[in-house]
Amino acid sequence: MSIKSSLLKIVIKLTPDILIIWVANIVLKGIAELTAFNFDIETRKVYVQTRLYGEQETLEVYLEDFAVFNDGESYRFIIHQAKSDRPWLNNLLSRVIGKAWKIPEIPQLTAQLELVAELFKAKPRALEKID
Repeated sequence: MSIKSSLLKIVIKLTPDILIIWVANIVLKGIAELTAFNFDIETRKVYVQTRLYGEQETLEVYLEDFAVFNDGESYRFIIHQAKSDRPWLNNLLSRVIGKAWKIPEIPQLTAQLELVAELFKAKPRALEKID
């Protein structure tokens, strides 16, 4: 792992969840309100609790085991596990899980995509079960 990706990992770990919630609520104003957030970079788990605008109840979404990789032609993003507390959202997530989604090429962001791909590189599935 390069020094840049190691530093980025440290910055992500040290960023308070409340700061992420505050910024997300500014960006999502009028659409949704983020009420809880947790991101564990080591285990690659994300937990999000949000309330959609005009709704009373919150939605919970869990993402696990995601990766960014270069397939030789482009960078791709894949999620291996995702679930929610709503059946309709689980059905939607089931259509996204396991598919490698192409990340659009933006020449100005190539260096940043390389860094993100290094930080979230795919883990060999067979080796994970051994450990």
